[in-house]
Amino acid sequence: MVKIHRLLAAGALALSGFALPAAADEVAYKTVAVDGLDIFYREAGPADAPTVLLLHGFPSSSHMFRNLIPDLAARYHVVAPDYPGFGYSSAPSVDQFDYSFPKLADVVEGFTEKLGLTSYVLYLQDYGGPIGIRLAIKHPERVRGIVVQNAVVSIEGWDPVNTAPLQAYWKERTTATEKPVRDIITADGTKWQYVTGEPHLELVSPDAWTSDQRGLDRPGNDRVQLELLYQYRDNVANYPKWQQFLQELQPPMLITWGKNDPVFTVAGMKKFKALVPNAEVHVLDGGHFALEAHEPEIAAAMLDFLARLPATR
Repeated sequence: MVKIHRLLAAGALALSGFALPAAADEVAYKTVAVDGLDIFYREAGPADAPTVLLLHGFPSSSHMFRNLIPDLAARYHVVAPDYPGFGYSSAPSVDQFDYSFPKLADVVEGFTEKLGLTSYVLYLQDYGGPIGIRLAIKHPERVRGIVVQNAVVSIEGWDPVNTAPLQAYWKERTTATEKPVRDIITADGTKWQYVTGEPHLELVSPDAWTSDQRGLDRPGNDRVQLELLYQYRDNVANYPKWQQFLQELQPPMLITWGKNDPVFTVAGMKKFKALVPNAEVHVLDGGHFALEAHEPEIAAAMLDFLARLPATR
């Protein structure tokens, strides 16, 4: 199935006019020290090519980009870090590290500076949204463009039923409100995020959710994730500021959206389009992690979008 999926990807990319040389499959797995933490990242493509910075969602890691990276690396320098507490990066306890989104954004900023990244296209998915937007606000001159895949900057983009436990948790953090949030980080909750709304389940690798769950099941990681899920309320409070920023910046934007997402609805996509009217939109018949089953379409759309970007903003 993986071979068939990669052949489909190659076909989609060929139709978009891009060929994939053998070197595009060469992905390096590295670690760099940032603020006393070991930050793991995947890197591919020519070092002197324009950079694409891939920012993963919850509860994933750079692993979610395992198929996309080689396809983009044919022409671009592609970098995908794991945040603290995720993937193969350091995962200090909640008593040793400030698990908040401003802090995660600071770590990603430090990561980019360690790698000397002074210009990049941002890929924002789920948690990558609030982290990437904070990074863009601090360094708008570095942002050549933004790719959005099921991340939101508006409360209207939240499914009111499926996210009700989270919103109750934000209002009052108690043992009772925490219990349904804990269900989100169980094996069933993780798999639910990947398969719900995806009509082509045969294209969704079980490696995706089992890889995520191994990270979630590490001793103490439940406290890390519960803290971040609680701190997400700070992102919601910042939505008006972020909306104003996007309206003023008007970055080149590509939106690839799984329309059956049980967490972030198409209203979230429409809000981005309203804020950045020139944004290019591709609606996919998929869910929250649309990249799993729709990587060929997303890669093709990205390569076309990236090729049309000016060298600098």
